[in-house]
Amino acid sequence: MNQDLSQPSVSQPSTWSQRFESALHPAIAQFNASIGFDIQLIEYDLIGSQAHARMLAHTGIIAAAEGEQLVDGLEQIRQEYRQGLFVPGVEAEDVHFAVERRLTEIVGDVGKKLHTARSRNDQVGTDTRLYLRDQIQQIRQRVRSFQSILLTLAEQHVETLIPGYTHLQRAQPLSLAHHLLAYFEMSQRDWERLGEIYQRVNISPLGSGALAGTTFPIDRHYTAELLNFGGVYANSLDGVSDRDFAIEFLCAASLIMVHLSRLAEEVILWASEEFGFVTLKDSCSTGSSIMPQKKNPDVPELVRGKTGRVFGHLQGLLVLMKGLPLAYNKDLQEDKEALFDAVVTVRGCLEAMTILLQEGLEFRVARLQAAVNEDFSNATDVADYLAGKGVPFREAYNLVGKVVKMSLAQGKLLKDLTLDEWKTLHPAFESDIYAAIEPAQVVSARNSYGGTGFAQVRHALQNAKAALS
Repeated sequence: MNQDLSQPSVSQPSTWSQRFESALHPAIAQFNASIGFDIQLIEYDLIGSQAHARMLAHTGIIAAAEGEQLVDGLEQIRQEYRQGLFVPGVEAEDVHFAVERRLTEIVGDVGKKLHTARSRNDQVGTDTRLYLRDQIQQIRQRVRSFQSILLTLAEQHVETLIPGYTHLQRAQPLSLAHHLLAYFEMSQRDWERLGEIYQRVNISPLGSGALAGTTFPIDRHYTAELLNFGGVYANSLDGVSDRDFAIEFLCAASLIMVHLSRLAEEVILWASEEFGFVTLKDSCSTGSSIMPQKKNPDVPELVRGKTGRVFGHLQGLLVLMKGLPLAYNKDLQEDKEALFDAVVTVRGCLEAMTILLQEGLEFRVARLQAAVNEDFSNATDVADYLAGKGVPFREAYNLVGKVVKMSLAQGKLLKDLTLDEWKTLHPAFESDIYAAIEPAQVVSARNSYGGTGFAQVRHALQNAKAALS
């Protein structure tokens, strides 16, 4: 067929029905159309329409041969779209109308039967759920890849020490693996959360009609089964107007971005001259247009910036939904661009951060070791040491505060104090104080469940491997 598939059929009326006497104003037609973005749903629209056609034939609403014609015609549209031959324009308004119009061109008047017992309201709800169902699975796979590289790095750095911070002030030294595994745990919650949301996405609204169901003897469970939905909406009003599933996804997407952004911020700090904990490799950094010495952390900065974008989509959809009366309203057309962009953004950020960790940075182990040797992050261990000798902890705590103050005044670290100075401070101090405040021992000693002690970290690594498998 040599027909230009992107142009409307000459027999196609310019109005929806005989209720209208004239066509839309061109500017309003452009404003009203969603084909520019909802064309992304075309594969899902075709899948859903094929299931609907099969159901119509299955229930005897249309003849079996007509059902086959519809299914085959829809398959032809799929191939035309994949080959770049089907490119509907703004005159189609939306992907659903574009498909139906092209189907009628292919199979004739039987194509006009496809929309029997169906509304665009339940149709778009079905398409969106089919789309999001696939995207959730893809994002979960990206989360797993991100977790996998975190686990690999953690296995390499069990005994590498890094300063731990509270209030961005040096607090206590940590195993670097323990620090990385904190992000693994966050990502595990992300993975699980997406799985829970998937269950609520996987409910079919098809057959809800415009809002009240239909007079035709349809079989909603049959189409749900064909489309691998886990169930059907029990209320037709809810079926066409519910966007909880999209809001929940955007909540989950926002939390993924929170976690990526927190790690991104740390990488940005670690890569600075002041910290110097990591070296950025050329594959994941850029330079300055005027300062040749610079190497900029563009990947984590972009992730940090794109986080606000996803937050905005969540807020936008919440505001969109808060005042809508039942059932479907045109406002709901605005859910798709937010959803599509959030999906693309989260997927891209997960991939970028995975690549950054895998091949874009290197931890400077010697610098990290020096960092944990040049501060007072072992002060708590001095208090714990005294408490272990029978000194009440609060008394020990106050005493160590005085020790730190005195050391700062003398330009010393705790490790630099002589044994005589220790004993002057409290007779309970013995020569074993030096071993107790050595950074590796400070870390190793924190062996409570979930702590940074090396034994606990190795146990956490085994748990993380089990979670991935």
